[in-house]
Amino acid sequence: MSIPSSLLASESITFEGAIELTQSLLSLIEADQLSEADIEQAVRALVKTQNGARGFFVTYLTDDLPEADHPSPGVVEALRSAPEIVAELLVKNLAMSSAMIVYHSRHQSEEKAAGSARVQKRSRNLIQILQMPACQTIASQMLESLQNAKGEYEEFFQRWGYDDEQKLAMGSAVRSAIG
Repeated sequence: MSIPSSLLASESITFEGAIELTQSLLSLIEADQLSEADIEQAVRALVKTQNGARGFFVTYLTDDLPEADHPSPGVVEALRSAPEIVAELLVKNLAMSSAMIVYHSRHQSEEKAAGSARVQKRSRNLIQILQMPACQTIASQMLESLQNAKGEYEEFFQRWGYDDEQKLAMGSAVRSAIG
């Protein structure tokens, strides 16, 4: 089967459009209707733009489908095709989900904490599978900002208002992902 053009993201895809496209893609993957080459082609088209990659990850990392727990070779190869975009989003997703586990646990929202834990686990898994130098670089920059309260990611932490406990959880998760 040849991949439908409707599954190929354009360079001008919106964040919302990327979410919809990824949902369609995941449905076809679950139904075993796409080859690995088709999956790779579709994901590669998504992750080559910031909006496409953001929409892909927000859907892929949070979806109930178990496919995201065991990324297929097509997904892995596609993600490797855009290391600059993919690495930063994966490390940020790992850090943010770790902070949100703390937040939701504090507010006795176990279902939301479990959702954040799923995103954390999937992000860590992808970082470890991909073994991209860009992930190591971004993780190191993030850890430096966490430790010194300055640097590349300090503005990011301040913008989201993370507290010390959340930052500790973020650092622990990032360190465990990059070994």
